[in-house]
Amino acid sequence: MLSFQIGASIAKQLMPVVGAPATTALRIGLSAILLCVIHRPWRALPDRRHVPLLMAYGLSLGTMNFVFYQAIRTIPLGIAVGLEFTGPLAVALLASRRHLDFLWLALAVLGVGLLLPLSGTDHAVDLTGVGFALAAGVCWALYIVFGQRAGRAMGAAAPTWGMLIAACEIVPLGFLDAGTAMVGPAVLPLGFAVAVLSSALPYSLEMIALRRLTAKTYGTLMSVEPALAALAGLVLLGEQLSHTQWLGIGAVMVASIGTLGNEPTADQVP
Repeated sequence: MLSFQIGASIAKQLMPVVGAPATTALRIGLSAILLCVIHRPWRALPDRRHVPLLMAYGLSLGTMNFVFYQAIRTIPLGIAVGLEFTGPLAVALLASRRHLDFLWLALAVLGVGLLLPLSGTDHAVDLTGVGFALAAGVCWALYIVFGQRAGRAMGAAAPTWGMLIAACEIVPLGFLDAGTAMVGPAVLPLGFAVAVLSSALPYSLEMIALRRLTAKTYGTLMSVEPALAALAGLVLLGEQLSHTQWLGIGAVMVASIGTLGNEPTADQVP
């Protein structure tokens, strides 16, 4: 989680140079190259009947990253992650059969309300950025659903194929927006750092963690991510949040922990 948030902080500093689409393209494109070098996906070509599923998985992954980077372009990192968490929360709550989960739903709604723009205050946030962050939450929910099915169909090769499809979706958008500036000598090292810190390293560490932790422990730790994102934004980007917004992040975190009994498996969380 720390690796991912540091990578997102570097990405946010890269955006004024090449823009959010190109930053997303660098992350996904370079991550796809790294995954291909490591896992060599051509050794496990997908069956024709699995292609639509892999397409849905890869497109949800690419779009999730695209809209999330559009969100952090204009709103603080901690708020964006807190709003994005509505996606996995929705998946868990939709699978719920417990009356208690209405409490977690209410708490999540309260948390989101506390994060939303407060007009006329020093901590008001951009409505467009909020919309992109909530869209990232929708894409995260789709990623979880399609990722589970793709994993069952393709096994360990699914993430690499998903990243390749995401790269085919997003990399052209980056070139259309930034042109050859996206691969400039001053930009590529930062793009590589974003790819390693936001994808290659955290996903590798996640695979190690999943073999040693229960799903509930893993989910509890993942619920801390909005707070880590807010801290990373404060320390690395100087993003100040109000007390109300910190309360909103806390409410989303508690709601996430409360719904853990509904989450099918830990490896559904991207």
